[in-house]
Amino acid sequence: MDQYRTCIIFVVVLLAISRTVKGSGNGWTNAHATFYGGSDASGTMGGACGYGNLYSQGYGTNTAALSTALFNNGLSCGGCYEIKCVNDKQWCLPGSIVVTATNFCPPNSALPNNAGGWCNPPLSHFDLSQPIFQHIAQSKAGIIPVQYRRVGCSKKDGIRFTINGHSYFNLVLITNVGGAGDVVSVSIKGSKSSNGWMAMSRNWGQNWQSNSYLNGQALSFKVTTSDGRSLISNNVAPPNWSFGQTYTGGQF
Repeated sequence: MDQYRTCIIFVVVLLAISRTVKGSGNGWTNAHATFYGGSDASGTMGGACGYGNLYSQGYGTNTAALSTALFNNGLSCGGCYEIKCVNDKQWCLPGSIVVTATNFCPPNSALPNNAGGWCNPPLSHFDLSQPIFQHIAQSKAGIIPVQYRRVGCSKKDGIRFTINGHSYFNLVLITNVGGAGDVVSVSIKGSKSSNGWMAMSRNWGQNWQSNSYLNGQALSFKVTTSDGRSLISNNVAPPNWSFGQTYTGGQF
C-alpha cells in the first residue's frame, strides 16, 4: 500500500512539474526587434502585404515588418503577435505590445546577421513602427532582444473586401481580419454563377485574384485563416458593385 501511495504522489508531482514547465514558457520564442518609419510611422505605409494606408485600414501604428523566416512569402500578412522586450535592463520597458504583420523586412546579404543583417535568414526579426517600439524599449537602443508569441487578432467591424482590377481580372484586397488574422485561402461566388464556389489565387500580400467574369452579380466570399477556420460572407458586394470600392462582410 505504501509503495502504491508513493507511486501516486510521484505521478502527481511529475504532472505538477510538467504543467509548471509548460506554463512558464507560455509559447514565447526568442527574437530581436528594431524600428523604422519615423516618429509618426509615415514610412510604414504601403508595404509588401498590400494594405496601403495603415491608418485608414485600421491598423494604425501597431504594425511590424517580418523577416524572411516569419513572413512566409506573404501568407503571414495579417497575423498578430504579442512582443515584449527581455534581458536588457538598460533599454527594456515593462509590458508587452500586440502588432499586426503588415510588411516584409528584406534581408541584407551584404551585412552579417549580427551587425546590420538583422532580417537575414534564418533570423526571426520584427521591424516595428517607431511609436509602438517605444512602448517596450527606449528608441536609443536601436535593436533589442525580444520574445514573441502568436495571439488572436481583435478587429472592429467586419472583414473588408476591396475590389480592384477589371472584367475577367478581379483583384480583391482582404483586410481587417480577426481571429488568426492571416488568410491562407479565399473563394468567391457570384449570385448568377453556376460554378458555385471558385477558388481564388493569391497574387501578392493579401491580394487575391479571380479571372472569372462576375460583373452585374452579387459577390460572396469564403475566407479561411491559418487556424483552419472559415467564414462565409454572403452577398457582400451588391449586383451593382464597382471596381475601387470596399465592402464589409462578417468577422471571425
